[in-house]
This record gives sequence, C-alpha cells and structure tokens, in this order.
Amino acid sequence: MIGWHMELGFLGLGQMGAAIAERLEALDVRLHVFDPNPVAVAPFELRGAVDEASAAAVAAAAPIVFACLPNGAVSEQTAAEVAGSSSLRIYVEMSTIGSIPMARIAELLSGRDITLIDCPISGGPKGARAGTLSVITAGPPAAVNEIRPLLQRIGKNLFEVGERPGQAQLMKLVNNLINAANMATAFEGLVLGAKGGLDPDLMVDVINASTGRNSATLDKVPKAVLTGTFDYGARLSTMVKDIALGLKEAEAMAVPMWVHEMVGQLWRFGATRGLGDADITALIQILESWAGVEVRSRQE
Repeated sequence: MIGWHMELGFLGLGQMGAAIAERLEALDVRLHVFDPNPVAVAPFELRGAVDEASAAAVAAAAPIVFACLPNGAVSEQTAAEVAGSSSLRIYVEMSTIGSIPMARIAELLSGRDITLIDCPISGGPKGARAGTLSVITAGPPAAVNEIRPLLQRIGKNLFEVGERPGQAQLMKLVNNLINAANMATAFEGLVLGAKGGLDPDLMVDVINASTGRNSATLDKVPKAVLTGTFDYGARLSTMVKDIALGLKEAEAMAVPMWVHEMVGQLWRFGATRGLGDADITALIQILESWAGVEVRSRQE
C-alpha cells in the first residue's frame, strides 16, 4: 500500500523524465533521483527529493525505480548498474529504446529477483505534466498491478500489451512511426494549400471536419504552427531517433516500410539543416522555405 513512507526512485531528469517525475512527487512519496546534470536535479532537491550519487544508490534506496533515459546504450548501462541491488524489486523502463536493447536489459536483470516492466509513454512533456499521457506496459500482471496507482498519476490511458518486455517498445514505435508520417503529410499538404492562396486556419478547419484529420491537424498545427510558436514540446532529434528505431524493428522482422523510409528521409534532412534541437513542429519550416510561403494564422 502506498503510504507516507513509500520510497521511489527516478533515473533521468531530462525534458520528459523531469515532467514524469514531477507527477510522482507527493506527500506519500519520498523520491530518490539521479541525473548527471545537477541543474536538472536542483528543483527536485529543493522540493524534498533525495539527490543520490548514482543509479546504483537510487536502487539501494528505493524498491521501485523508474528510468527515463536518452537512448538504448545509456539504458543498458544504467540497468547494469542497478542489477546488483538487493533492495530493488521492480524496475520500470520508460525510455523509448526498441525491443532489442529491452531484451538485453531483461537478460541483465534475470535471476536477480528484479521484475522488469517495459513502460514507454506517449504524449510529450506537456502531457506528462498534465497527467494525460498514454502509458504502454509489458510485464508480469502482478507487478503492473502493484505500480498501477503510480502509473495513473502519470497517464490518463493505461494499456497492457503483453507480458514480455519489448512488446510495449514495439507498440510505442508503431505509434511514433504513424505520428511522424501524419506530421510529414499534413505539413506538405498545408504548404501546398498556402502556396495556392488558401487560408491556413480555414484549411485546418476543413481538414478536421473531413477525412484528412489526424493528430497533426487536430493538435500540433493549431497549437504550434499556426501560432508560429513551434513549442509543442518534443525535439526533432527525438523523432528522428524513434523513426530509426521503428525501421530497425521492421528490418529485423522483414517487414517492408516503403512509406516510412521516405518519411524518415524528410525528418533526417530536417536534422541535417540544424533543426535537431528544435521542436518537432519546426519541420514544416523546411517545406515552407522550399515553397516560399508560411502556414500561419491570419487571425488577429
């Protein structure tokens, strides 16, 4: 039962990890955190979290540890560091790293009385802070049920896709591939319409009432493209990483991905043009520059 004495660990306080960790901060939780960046740790320490010296120290202090890390290599290294803990019972890997690194993490933790839950999330930092993420899990049902109250603080929708770690990774990457394609095609179409003199706001209204609507036109374009803010909350480089991971999964299973290979080329080109650290919605600026138009709201 969750009580005031509950000790939780969190590894990785980057853009997404910090937003998730904020949802776990509560009067009934003492949070033990580690991140190599002291600037990321400082606000948590000010609010009462314990700044641990390493991932291993977090695992020694908390029986349940969440990890949200930048890539598969870091995730594997971190899992190796916590594997020796005699206190850690449940390790929740929330990073998007693909099924192959997840399988290696499962091997690292096997035989050590540590239950691994594959648990990527979708919805971006803003969704994390609002508690509206989609949370995708793969792991033993008993362990998932034990941490369910914590996951419900993080996300609005909880999906259990299987018991084998790696299955949730695949589901997350399928979603992200579709998301990347939706954005690319929506951006191309809207630039075409703007070049032909159509009002961007009206285009979005028509599309969202018609068959072309998707997450880009319903959410990302109105919030961050029409406004010109380009602040949806996720880095373009992260999308490039996830597309590459998704295509790697497809290659391993001999699944042809003709459309997504082309989509990946556009996103990679955006990164080579200096947009890697920019918001994902900034990709449209590449297409706008080629066409000589901007897709912006004309409303006052």
